[in-house]
Amino acid sequence: MRLISARDRDPADPYFTRVLTVPNAFTIARLLLLVPVCWLIIGGAPGSWTPVVLLAVWAATDWIDGVLARALDQTSRLGEVMDPIADRIGIVGVTLALAIGGAVDWWILAVIFAVDVLSVISAGKAARDGSIHVSWLGKVRTAVLLTAIVVVLLGHTVLPEATALGMTLMLVGVGLHVIAGIDYFLQARRLRRVHTGRPTSRQAEEAR
Repeated sequence: MRLISARDRDPADPYFTRVLTVPNAFTIARLLLLVPVCWLIIGGAPGSWTPVVLLAVWAATDWIDGVLARALDQTSRLGEVMDPIADRIGIVGVTLALAIGGAVDWWILAVIFAVDVLSVISAGKAARDGSIHVSWLGKVRTAVLLTAIVVVLLGHTVLPEATALGMTLMLVGVGLHVIAGIDYFLQARRLRRVHTGRPTSRQAEEAR
């Protein structure tokens, strides 16, 4: 099924009014799963596979709500907005739990959270109205961070040998997170220039 941008859809399309759908319910379930995961991480569970398995399930299901939406023809604007928000809340929440548990340094959480806040401030409105979508870089960033937090937790609880790999992935993910945040900021700035009639840098170059 061909994906259609929110801006190009008919305002009467059910896409804008669908709320109670299977994909949206799945996204909410993923958010709820974070509560026991973060609780177990903060409480400390050395030698226990339970928090690792729960976190791995949560991370692995990142793509399922999108697949369900397309397979069941239940795409919705609410779902498109909720999915990346669930990812951001999840990554920040788990990283916070890992920081409290002593598995990662607090500066890692600070960088991730700061970039998320600045992205919302600079590009949140454009993302909500469908002018900006999650880029391939953003998807890779999310995949790396999700893998990193699982491997870091694995090293923190049951397999210390995995700690070095987990921290390497975490640092790569944080770097990609910063780059993706800059990219969203630049996209939003270009859109504002277009909407206000101001030339973009490319248009200015072509006009010379």
